[in-house]
Amino acid sequence: MSAVLIKKANVVNEGITKVLDVLIEGEKISSIEKNIENYPDNTLIINAQDQFLIPGVIDDQVHFREPGLTHKADIASESRAAVAGGITSFIEMPNTIPQATTQDVLEDKFKIAAKNSYANYSFMFGGTNDNLDELIKTDAKNVAGIKLFLGSSTGNMLVDDEEVLKKIFSSTKMLIAVHCEDEQTIKNNLEKNIAIYGEDIPIELHPKIRSEEACYISSSKAIALAKETGARLHVFHLSTEKETNLFTNKIPLEEKQITAEVCVHHLWFDESDYKDKGNLIKWNPAVKTAKDRAGLWKALLDDRLDIIATDHAPHTFEEKQNVYTKAPSGGPLVQHGLLAMFEAVKNDQFSIEKLVEKMCHNPAKIFKIEKRGFIKEGFFADLVLIDTNKTQVVNKENILYKCGWSPFEGTKFHSTISHTFVNGNLIYDQGKFNDNIKGQRLVFNR
Repeated sequence: MSAVLIKKANVVNEGITKVLDVLIEGEKISSIEKNIENYPDNTLIINAQDQFLIPGVIDDQVHFREPGLTHKADIASESRAAVAGGITSFIEMPNTIPQATTQDVLEDKFKIAAKNSYANYSFMFGGTNDNLDELIKTDAKNVAGIKLFLGSSTGNMLVDDEEVLKKIFSSTKMLIAVHCEDEQTIKNNLEKNIAIYGEDIPIELHPKIRSEEACYISSSKAIALAKETGARLHVFHLSTEKETNLFTNKIPLEEKQITAEVCVHHLWFDESDYKDKGNLIKWNPAVKTAKDRAGLWKALLDDRLDIIATDHAPHTFEEKQNVYTKAPSGGPLVQHGLLAMFEAVKNDQFSIEKLVEKMCHNPAKIFKIEKRGFIKEGFFADLVLIDTNKTQVVNKENILYKCGWSPFEGTKFHSTISHTFVNGNLIYDQGKFNDNIKGQRLVFNR
């Protein structure tokens, strides 16, 4: 189609919500006005009265499992679920098989996405103890950043050599994103519990094993090193109230050298949910106390925490049924993360404008993504229409993840995503997908 006109939407952008018309021509937004009367012939007109139009969500942390782990998920299946969930761009992690710790493997992942991804995409290059030469070849214009596992890694991706860490932090100006949990602390806690329970440790002890102490030791070290070296640091999936005090809201986001992310599951669940959900909410870092959850919300609202993401990391339902020591950590979230945050809006935990800031604007700013994350003329038309008056219940019949389950199964959401546009193309339309048009590789203004 040549053009799309979205009429009378509640347009949410840069802290303001206004009833406006938005005209899409080709890949970009061409006009935003109170009443657009001049538009091309054969324009598709969508009456969006009483619906909210927001920029497409940019999810800065997902694991889509391809290559090598495609029995759990793949780029096609999970990006399809993502656009149904209002996510129009994603940044995927390097711990696949093979790991994206060489430039050749990284480019192979980009080639897969170019063929199969419904959403726009980029990938992290993975650091190890011995790939600095490869790491510094990473193209800042075309790659999202460097990912370092400072705990809970797969393969050889645990970076635990402090000299190597210092070299990495000192050798690149790219954004370095880190998973922070102290491996030795976790190992000691695990050994103590295995001595008591054997392999079948109660899941309720997961936040004691992957403890506040483990998180704080690691994140505080990473931040100290970033300050020492001047590195651009982004800390993934904060899970404790204590860690939030390591971050500042005293300067504008654009001036921050150290930023932080919180994930949907740490804002939604707390340790009381282990009784019903069991291993289905086993994540690393662990879902912790109600006090931690409240502390994360407080830091999100006062701008010490900058981004809300999913850390979408699916495993099969069968894998999740194993005993504690063999059940993998992670769960699927891209289809339902935005809807979960709209529940928080409905419950007056934060405003729709703040939601858009944390899920759309700030990822674009932090990663310096070109012409995305905002509803502006000349920007890519990555847009999501949400009906906040239509409910839905998550069940097996409407779950789109390849793994076939969700930690939100049985949850009633009071909003529905009706339309998702990616690069001006209507990819998702009230439950129907356009399978012919794919997303684009993200470009970074660095």
